[in-house]
Amino acid sequence: MINLPNSDRYLSFDRTEWADLRAATPLTIRERDLLELQGINESIDLDEVAAIYLPLTRLLNLYVSATQNLHKVSATFLGAMAPKVPYVIGIAGSVAVGKSTFARILQALLARWPEHPRVDLITTDGFLFPNAVLEDRGIMNRKGFPESYDTKNLLQFLRDLKSGSPTAVAPVYSHVVYDIVESEQVVVSQPDILILEGLNVLQVGSEANEFVSDYFDFSIYIDAEESDIQQWYVERFQKLRETVFQDPDSFFQHYAHLTDEQAVEMAVGIWREINGKNLVENIEPTKSRASLIVDKGADHRVASVHLRRL
Repeated sequence: MINLPNSDRYLSFDRTEWADLRAATPLTIRERDLLELQGINESIDLDEVAAIYLPLTRLLNLYVSATQNLHKVSATFLGAMAPKVPYVIGIAGSVAVGKSTFARILQALLARWPEHPRVDLITTDGFLFPNAVLEDRGIMNRKGFPESYDTKNLLQFLRDLKSGSPTAVAPVYSHVVYDIVESEQVVVSQPDILILEGLNVLQVGSEANEFVSDYFDFSIYIDAEESDIQQWYVERFQKLRETVFQDPDSFFQHYAHLTDEQAVEMAVGIWREINGKNLVENIEPTKSRASLIVDKGADHRVASVHLRRL
């Protein structure tokens, strides 16, 4: 069980209690859909979707509807047309905890609700500084730490979204070359919902007392025991060594030829020196700011859910 910060501020549900809140929410994706959505070393079944994701999408659908109605009421009061402003959901958590898979499944399910068919997903990887900048600043080994992100650019992206701008532009990051792809960008055009997934999206240390999370309507923190996350990271590293690292263009191609023993040693070292430190120093301390904390067990399945009181 996770250490729940400010537990009196959260309503806690075990897996069964949370699953009961699904009510009559239909299951709108199939097993083959999950194969395309889940991560490289994760295995999520339809039971997990029904028990955990469907109650969450039901809750979010209610929240989105209430927020849209609030915007209409405000526009009526002001006697003005309300610009289309997306409902923004932030997803935070450690490297290898399953944020990306969680975000993709949530996106797929929310997009099947008739009230909000356009759901976009952006990761904060695209807002990392290019490697050349990180190297110039001597922080290449701190990639993923708060100081490695172009927070100013990320905040501008969110400002554009929340101001009703017709478009907002995000950079593109390649996990193969491990760098920003300068010739590419993602253009977001007034979606109904935007999901922003990243390590430090709940961080409060930025310029001018303006934070990324100021633009969130709802936020989710994916949690697990550190020992489990480390094991998942090592397992993922091994899978990547057999797949992505084999690509001639891969930044980590030199890891592809390690023995199993060498790969485990390397992965554990990277965890201890970089990802584990980032988790303890920067990521985990932000979970008390989340609207919802999802607690995963060693088998990747969600054991409990904690919803912040309104």
